[in-house]
Amino acid sequence: MHPLIFKAALCLVALILTPACGLDREQEQNANEVPGVTEDTIRVGSSLALSGHASFLGTQTLQGAQAYIKHINEQGGVHGRQIELISYDDAYDPARCLANTQKLIVEDQVFSLFSYVGTPTTVKALPLIEEAEIPLLGIFTGASDFREPFNRNIINIRASYYQETEAAVTHFVEELGLDEIAVFYQYDAYGLDGLRGTELALKEYDLAPVATGSYTRGTLDIEDGLQSIMESGAEAVVMVGTYDACSRFIQTARERGFEPLFHNVSFVGAEEMARILGPAGDGVIITQVVPPPDSLVSQALLWGVQEFVDLYCRYFPEEDPNMVALEGFINAKVLVEGLKRAGSDLNRESFIQGIKTIQDFSLGIANTLNFGPKDHQGLTRVYFTVLKDGKLELLTDWDKFKQDIETKDKKSGPCPDSGT
Repeated sequence: MHPLIFKAALCLVALILTPACGLDREQEQNANEVPGVTEDTIRVGSSLALSGHASFLGTQTLQGAQAYIKHINEQGGVHGRQIELISYDDAYDPARCLANTQKLIVEDQVFSLFSYVGTPTTVKALPLIEEAEIPLLGIFTGASDFREPFNRNIINIRASYYQETEAAVTHFVEELGLDEIAVFYQYDAYGLDGLRGTELALKEYDLAPVATGSYTRGTLDIEDGLQSIMESGAEAVVMVGTYDACSRFIQTARERGFEPLFHNVSFVGAEEMARILGPAGDGVIITQVVPPPDSLVSQALLWGVQEFVDLYCRYFPEEDPNMVALEGFINAKVLVEGLKRAGSDLNRESFIQGIKTIQDFSLGIANTLNFGPKDHQGLTRVYFTVLKDGKLELLTDWDKFKQDIETKDKKSGPCPDSGT
């Protein structure tokens, strides 16, 4: 071969191979990088309702989390890294939650998903989360879909709906002597999970719901469900929905003279329900997975509640501290603790392993945080609150509550027979 031709051939081969070698080196470098983690930042992402009929839940969850994250960042972050929280509005719409999740994983390259809100929304994104093998910490839902079967990438913090409904049914049957219990629920994964939990709890007493009624998510279509439950003569109604529909149900029922004991699970958004119902909500019970932060008892006895109130008022001075925001705040505390335990050489596996080492960890809210190799639900305690004069009060004295109900029934009942 002519020397000039041979030299040209070598140059051509070099031009072809060099980009490939460069690409290989770049691919190797990217393979060693952890998504969302740099020398000075940790990027996490959230999809939640910031608009629409569930916006109170999403907005307050986000702000509660931001309050603690801002505090930690001001202290220097975690192992020298600042936490960056990216949030997208899904308006409590499953399709939008799925799109947001894909964007967070693929485009934003977040390290972890964080503080999602809602069962139907998060369930829609669950297959994508499993495929990407990305952690999701802190979901504002107690649904069993995220607890059974065990999923190592899902880190729950709050108690489950099964635990809430079981606690409620236990008190209704054993303390109040009620056995005719109906269920009003949102017709989707969230509502059906609460219905199932109530059915299981009643079964322990050889009981079943005396009636059920449902409504479509995003509507106030409560008429058919209300009629069915009124006709059953239920003594109590377990409600598994959002604050707008459940408030409408209670208001309409009372306007028509139907006065059972109303109970709502925590997702309802207790503070917003209290605002909507005002004094008309007196006696409505709402189970909670965190203590009410505006309770003087909580603030006096639980240092974690006072810490939340102080930081929330510092970063969001125009907002009132509430339980939804407190739950977001606690999510952020658990996120930070997991990141600390993962060490400075952070990756998703070390983060999950760090979470699993959390045992008897105090959040300052009366019950400690516990995880384990096959246990990714940190808290189990259920609190009871009752509406009174448009505000929430802790319910601990069930004997007094029963007396109040009986007194109210006597006052609202028919006039006694005069004998004439």
